[in-house]
Amino acid sequence: MLTTTFNSLNLKLSDKKTYLFIFLFVGGNLILPQLCHLIPSGGLIFLPVYFFTLVASYKFGFKVGLLTAVFSPLLNSVLTGMPPMVALPVILLKSSLLASVAAYTAGRFRKVSVILLLLIVLCYQIAGSLVEWSVTQSFAKAIQDLTIGIPGMLIQIFGGWFMLKKLADYEL
Repeated sequence: MLTTTFNSLNLKLSDKKTYLFIFLFVGGNLILPQLCHLIPSGGLIFLPVYFFTLVASYKFGFKVGLLTAVFSPLLNSVLTGMPPMVALPVILLKSSLLASVAAYTAGRFRKVSVILLLLIVLCYQIAGSLVEWSVTQSFAKAIQDLTIGIPGMLIQIFGGWFMLKKLADYEL
């Protein structure tokens, strides 16, 4: 079945475990892109810097998700040069949108499903692309994730569903 009852945990910034989870998810968002960049254009195809942000936000709430969304691309850029500094504003925007929409959806529906994850991914990608288009004035650049990044979006949806299903019953 592709829908599972789900309990998201909205961790507080005063909780030490919050920082442990942020560290783990940012670490995942550092390692996964390195693996994807072994393939030519792997970052553009697989959109790896968003994967653990989706999981973090959906399971552990907006604060964990937002901090993962911000630190992941920044650290990746500083440590590896990818994404390039010029791409950071758009990636930070999309990551933050993803954290917001995923955390809201998890709290609102209290279940995880492929359909909900599809809607989350489409929401942050379309909204982010519209903002990118208005900033860059390049429609082709703005829809790049929506064309080249389809495999990455599918990984976010189905890989995210699988991982969140495994985390569904996890309690602190």
